[in-house]
Amino acid sequence: MDALPVIDISDPATAAPGIEAACRSSGFFYVTGHGVPAALIDRLDTAARAFFALPEQDKLEIAMARGGRAWRGFFPVGAELTSGVPDRKEGVYFGTELGPDAPQVRAGLPLHGANLFPAQVPDLKPAVLEYMALLTEVAQAVLRGVALSLGLPAGYFEQSYTADPTVLFRIFHYPPSEPGSDEWGVGEHTDYGLLTLLLQDGNGGLQVRTPGGWLDAPPIPGTFVCNIGDMLDRMTGGWYRSTPHRVRNLSGNERLSFPFFFDPDFSQEVPPLPATGHAGGQRWDGQDLRAFTGTYGAYLVGKVGKVFPELSAGTRHQEAPNIG
Repeated sequence: MDALPVIDISDPATAAPGIEAACRSSGFFYVTGHGVPAALIDRLDTAARAFFALPEQDKLEIAMARGGRAWRGFFPVGAELTSGVPDRKEGVYFGTELGPDAPQVRAGLPLHGANLFPAQVPDLKPAVLEYMALLTEVAQAVLRGVALSLGLPAGYFEQSYTADPTVLFRIFHYPPSEPGSDEWGVGEHTDYGLLTLLLQDGNGGLQVRTPGGWLDAPPIPGTFVCNIGDMLDRMTGGWYRSTPHRVRNLSGNERLSFPFFFDPDFSQEVPPLPATGHAGGQRWDGQDLRAFTGTYGAYLVGKVGKVFPELSAGTRHQEAPNIG
C-alpha cells in the first residue's frame, strides 16, 4: 500500500465497498463528500491558533483540573502521556455541552458536563460547538457506510448504539521537533471507540502502521482522516481492525490537529454485531477485546481510570486514552 484510500461518503451504498476494503487493510481512509464548510474549518483553525498563542498563565485559566469529572479543559506540553512517555503537544479537551440540569450531570456521570472556553478567545466556543454538531452528522454518515459494508441496514448504528453517542473532541498543538529527535508528538497507540475523524493542518506528521510498515498519512485539503477504534474492532470480532498510529511533527512549523472521537451511547452495552460470516484472527497486540462485558461507559471509564487515576475524585492526572 502506497497511500490511504479516499472515499466519498455522500452515498453510503457507493461508499460501502471502499470502506470494507479500507477497514480490512489498514483501518484508515480519507473522507470526502462530508459537507462541512471550509469557512467553519477556517474559523476553528484561526480561533485555535489564537488560543495557543496566549501566555500559558492565560491558557491555564481553563486547566483540566477545573473541569472536574467532566474531563474538559487545557493541558500544557509534556503533561499528557502515551504508554508512560510524555507527548510533545499541548491541547484542549471538549465534549457534548451539558448544563447542570442535564440528567447525566445530575447523576454524577463522569465525562459529562460543561466545556471550558477561554474568555480571551470568544470565537472559539461557537466554532467548537458548531463543528462538533456537524462532525456528529459526518460520523453517522460514515457509520451508515460501515453498516452496509457489514451487510447490515444503513441505519443500524444510529438507531441503536449511536442514537445518543458519546462525543469527545480535542484540539492539539504540536511544537516542531528537532530533526533526529526521538520525541513523539503522540506515541504509537490505537483509539478506544468506534470512529475517529481527524482534521489536520498542512504540516503532516501522522503515520499509520500497515502490514508493509509505517505509512505517512499527509493532509489532503477538504478531507478528514477516518480510522476505526477498538470498539468497532471488538464488535466485528476482529474482522475490522483498529490500527496503531503515531505523530511526529518534523515540519519545522507549529502543527494543529483536531481529532473527533465518535463512540457508542455511554449507557449502552456493546455486544458483537450480528454474524457477518467472517473470522477476524488475532490482533496485533494479542488483546482479546471480546473479554469486556458491560456498558460502553464502564469500558471507557475503566480505560480512563488507568491513566487518569484521580478522575473518580473529580481531579485529573494527565495521560490520554484517546489520541489523534
